[in-house]
Parts: sequence; C-alpha cells; structure tokens
Amino acid sequence: MKEIYRQGGMEFSCEGINMQDILRKIDHAKIIPIVNIETYSDASALGNALMSGGIPLAEVTVRTEESIRCIKTLKAGFSEMLVGGGGVLSVEDVNRAVDAGAEFITTLGFNPRIVDYCIERDIYVIPGINSPTQVEMGLERSLSVFRFFPAEASGGIRMVKALVAAYRDAMFIPVGGVNRQNLLSYIACEGVIACGGSWLLNTELISTGAFEEIIVLVSDAVSMIRSYLPE
Repeated sequence: MKEIYRQGGMEFSCEGINMQDILRKIDHAKIIPIVNIETYSDASALGNALMSGGIPLAEVTVRTEESIRCIKTLKAGFSEMLVGGGGVLSVEDVNRAVDAGAEFITTLGFNPRIVDYCIERDIYVIPGINSPTQVEMGLERSLSVFRFFPAEASGGIRMVKALVAAYRDAMFIPVGGVNRQNLLSYIACEGVIACGGSWLLNTELISTGAFEEIIVLVSDAVSMIRSYLPE
C-alpha cells in the first residue's frame, strides 16, 4: 500500500475519519461486503454477522429509504464499522448517505458531477471505471483509487492487469462477478487493494434471516484471505 493517499491534491479528514484510515481499513479487510437490503430491520443482525465473521466493513447500495436507514443503523450500532454508500447515482443520494453516516461513497460509473461534488466537499469518493479514459478522468482530479465495475464483464483479471500496467499510481477495487472461486486471483493482482463481495450477503439469506450462514461465508472469505496473505 502507498503511504500517502490523496484526493483533489490534498489529504483530508471527514467526520472524524481521514482518507488514510478509510483505505487502510479497506486494504486490511481485502473484501468489501456489498449490502443490498430490503428492510432496515435486518441491519443490526447483518452488522452482527459481519463483525462476528471478521469484516467490520460494509458498502450499502443506496437505492431506497430502507438503505439509508440501514446505513444509519449500522453506524449507530457498530461504531468501529466502516460504512459506505455504494453505487450512488445522484448528488442528492450522496447527501442522504453522508447525512446517515456513510464515510465513503462509490459510484457505478464515472459521473463527473458526483465525483466533483464529493471532492469539493471533502467526501471520500471511489468512482466506478471500466476504461482507460475513465481512469485518466480520475487521475486528472488527483484520485488514485477506482472501483472497477462490472469487473468480469469488463475483461476481468486481464483488464485489471492492463490498467495497472498502464497506470502505476492507480489502485483498483474489482466489483461485479467476483466470487469465492476467483477472489484470490483478483487479490493476487498488483494494484488491487480489495474486492467487492456481493456473494457474501445474498439478499435471500438476509430476507430469510439466515445470518448464521452469512457468518460462515464471511469467516470463510476472511480465512482464505489470511491464509493467502498472512499478517
């Protein structure tokens, strides 16, 4: 990991957590569980499952009022958990997520309006990219970490390696099509800081209350990572 993380040409702090802390937590976990939740009443049990499994980190996809309430519930109940607002599609949703407690924002694609809005307000943003043009748009704004989405559909590991070779100052978080079978192959790529893990939090498991099974999935992923990258 690089020692200095910058956005918009400067280091900054936001709501008591700075950019270095955010990226160190993501780098340590190596997996960002992607939360698509139908009712916020499941948020506490989900938070317990993530903490029990060993990943104090969640990216809540921002789509509905339930997802906003989920962010708020996770931050209220688990102060040590890093919580982000994911796949944000509008400036309005950025504000809703941050007001609820989100400590970072991710986008699906490179939306200049959202990215610039976040930079101007010291909101840490990880923009979605899947092309060299989008990476360069981010580098032009002094960004260094990008969400490679949809990873498998956009060329997978070969594309990640090509981007890393071309842009030595960039780091990537592949999301979309990453699963237990290919996780370590992505993690092994130079320039990959972490991967998005939607398979850990299957919406059916959440809606049926199968949180013990989620703990097993999360614990298994943590064990895989730690065995491959011993601390």
